[in-house]
Amino acid sequence: MVMSRKIALITGASSGIGYATAKELATLGYDVIAVARRKDRLIELQEDLNQNPETSDSRVYLAELDVRNKMEVQAFYDALPEDWKAIDVLVNNAGLAKGLSKFYEGDTDHWDQMIDTNIKGLLYVSRTVTPGMISRGKGHIINIGSIAGKEVYDNGNVYCGTKFAVNAITKSMRLELAVHDVKVTGIHPGAVETEFSIVRFDGDEDRAKTVYQGYENLVAEDIAEAIGFVVTRKPHVNVNDMVVMPMAQAVAGVII
Repeated sequence: MVMSRKIALITGASSGIGYATAKELATLGYDVIAVARRKDRLIELQEDLNQNPETSDSRVYLAELDVRNKMEVQAFYDALPEDWKAIDVLVNNAGLAKGLSKFYEGDTDHWDQMIDTNIKGLLYVSRTVTPGMISRGKGHIINIGSIAGKEVYDNGNVYCGTKFAVNAITKSMRLELAVHDVKVTGIHPGAVETEFSIVRFDGDEDRAKTVYQGYENLVAEDIAEAIGFVVTRKPHVNVNDMVVMPMAQAVAGVII
């Protein structure tokens, strides 16, 4: 009899933490559903997993998905083959920061992008996947927050607000899902060098590089390893909350 493998759904899997998490969970024996808006980058991920001896046994299901669109999220889930719907781990990783300015000078389009992705996108995907976990009496939701959801920093206003919301939603999920034996974890990284700052500064790579100069920042694999640790705990162990910082970053807005 062939043992069924566990399935992980990762949003924002086309780069950064999502990409690294797909590789980490595939190494741990998970089949991976990788979703993002950039299908070409997802194809690169699939090729990467298929070519790596440590992950080549994992099945990979790709889907182009904008988590901000609740109808699209539901249609994506409805279209999943039946043998992919029993999702064991959901990693709500899709998120972004846009702009860095005083709130009274902020770009309201940037605000909408952050609120729609970081909060509503997380909720849409979780609302779609969680009932299946409840019906099976098992599952694990991992929400990628930020140190910006624990501490505010200058010019971070709306981004910090969205990540404070993620922190509160995560705690509420934990409270409501524990009775169903569904685990919930919030992971809150500090400064991680990914495409995060390039997106924040609208593609200005030179400005983005200055964010990570002069110290050893985190990289995507550091957070993926933390996720790997969390999902491999014993069934009775839930890691509620994890803050992961570079040594050089004492608090959100201070790099030593």
